Amino acid sequence: MAMEAGPRDTAHGGGELTPDGPDGVPDGVIDDGPGPEQMAVAEVEVELRPQRRLRIWQLAPIVILAAAGSLMFAFPLAFEFGDGGAVVAMLGLLISCCAAGWGMMAARRVGHTWPGLPERGSGGRPDWRIVCAYALVFLAVAVLAVWRVARLR
Repeated sequence: MAMEAGPRDTAHGGGELTPDGPDGVPDGVIDDGPGPEQMAVAEVEVELRPQRRLRIWQLAPIVILAAAGSLMFAFPLAFEFGDGGAVVAMLGLLISCCAAGWGMMAARRVGHTWPGLPERGSGGRPDWRIVCAYALVFLAVAVLAVWRVARLR
C-alpha cells in the first residue's frame, strides 16, 4: 500500500481544523513577542539586496583599453619615434582618457563616488574646494602631457 502526503484535516488532539487554523488557542501557548515598550525602540534596517560591485566583465575592457592607451602614450615619449611619435602619443593619451572616463561612468552607475563628493541621489552639494582640487590636478596632468608631447617635435 502506498503512502500519500496530503493536508491534515485534524488537529493534534483529534479536533477538527477550520480552513484558517484551530478555533481556540491551545493551552500552554503564550504571546512571547516583544511588548509595546520594546516595539518603540528604533528599528535597524538591513539591506537584503547584494551590494552592487563592478564585475570582471565590466572591468576587463576598461583595463585593457587603459593599458593599451598608456603603452601607446609611453613608448613614443620614452623612445622618441620621430615625427609620428607625437601623433601616436596623443592617440594613446586620448585612449587612456576614454578608458578612465568609461571606468568612472561604470563606477558611478554602481554607486561609487570620488572621495569627498556626496553620494549619488543624496541631495548633498559637493564642497567647492574639493571640486577645485580635482580640477587643478586634472589640469596639471593635461598640461604636463601636452607639454611632453610638444617637446617631441
